[in-house]
Amino acid sequence: MQSLSVSLVLIAAMAVAAPLAARFVERAVKVPIVVFEIVLGMVLGPSVLGWVQSTQFTDTLADFGLAMLFFVAGNEIDFRAIRGRPLRRASAGWVISLAAGMAAGLALTSAAEPSVIIGVALCSTALGTLLPILRDAGQAKTPTGIAVTALGAVGEFGPLIAISLFFSGRQLGAASAVLLGFVLLTAAAIFLASRSQHVLFHSHITRTLHTSGQFAIRSIMLILSLLVVLSTLLGLDMLLGAFAAGVLWKVAIARAPEAERTVIERKVDAIAFGFLVPVFFIDTGIDFELASLTSSPLALAMVPMFLGLLLLVRGLPSVLAAPAGSTSAAKRAIVLFGATGLPVIVAVTSIGRDHDLISSGIASALVGAGMLSVLLFPLLALRQLQGTASPQPASENEIP
Repeated sequence: MQSLSVSLVLIAAMAVAAPLAARFVERAVKVPIVVFEIVLGMVLGPSVLGWVQSTQFTDTLADFGLAMLFFVAGNEIDFRAIRGRPLRRASAGWVISLAAGMAAGLALTSAAEPSVIIGVALCSTALGTLLPILRDAGQAKTPTGIAVTALGAVGEFGPLIAISLFFSGRQLGAASAVLLGFVLLTAAAIFLASRSQHVLFHSHITRTLHTSGQFAIRSIMLILSLLVVLSTLLGLDMLLGAFAAGVLWKVAIARAPEAERTVIERKVDAIAFGFLVPVFFIDTGIDFELASLTSSPLALAMVPMFLGLLLLVRGLPSVLAAPAGSTSAAKRAIVLFGATGLPVIVAVTSIGRDHDLISSGIASALVGAGMLSVLLFPLLALRQLQGTASPQPASENEIP
């Protein structure tokens, strides 16, 4: 109990220290807050100082944080903005990334199953991490930001599909049937939600928006819990359910007054980025096995190798999603944004280790590369976009 109490206090302290540290260095360099959260977790965790330990309770909170991160990603995607050319090009790039990632994994391990783990990890894009960065930088609604959103949507949803197909007992036929059933059930719920006016639902949200009732937030937690539990019971990855919950909520609340939607989004941001998401990233740092890297020169050498593979395997194909007429700087930014990955990498490597498919050294190297990608690539990408003019969005009828 004492260990849990100390861990909770120190995690809360790290969550407060991270934005202060980001603010302190932003005049020299703008570093995403998640980088400080991960680094602080590593420094205070068992890898360095050993002041804070991961517990079952903090791991559960971290799982909620990861689910909330994917919920926000699903909720913030504007499918009307990314449909057509951006989504088609992003999907084509992701297929290339998956094939290239699996080929790289096969070359490294000479085995089929570990190559799938490595390939899925390398073809991911951290949309939930990138969205706040794009929003804070004022790039979310630009054509380049829309392209990155399309890349992130495919780069998170695609790996979740691949994870679910591969890890559902590794029986492709049964896994495909279960996945199809989940997708059809979710699609039906989204369709019904889009067709209904939700008059009573919206009126109760309005009445409780500024009271202790908080019907909207309670409804969000119910939808998130239902789809996460459903996906888990079906043997699918819980992140697929969290992502679908975000999309479903976006449809359900679409006809509410804009002012109320804005208030709800701020409340969700407060819960996600003020509480649960920081716990996930801090816990990632705490659980990071630094000893697996430092004790093995080979594993340590794999970190820059995987970082380079993220650029090669995921970043280069991402340029397919660049808006028509993009400058060279904008294309370089899209490559860097597309190669930014961490949450899916953490999830995939954790499952891979649980199934004894990859070593702790490979898992730590992949996570380490993901951490460095979050540290370096968005920063370099934003520098590429500084002082550049974004092209006008391409016409929906334009031939790609």
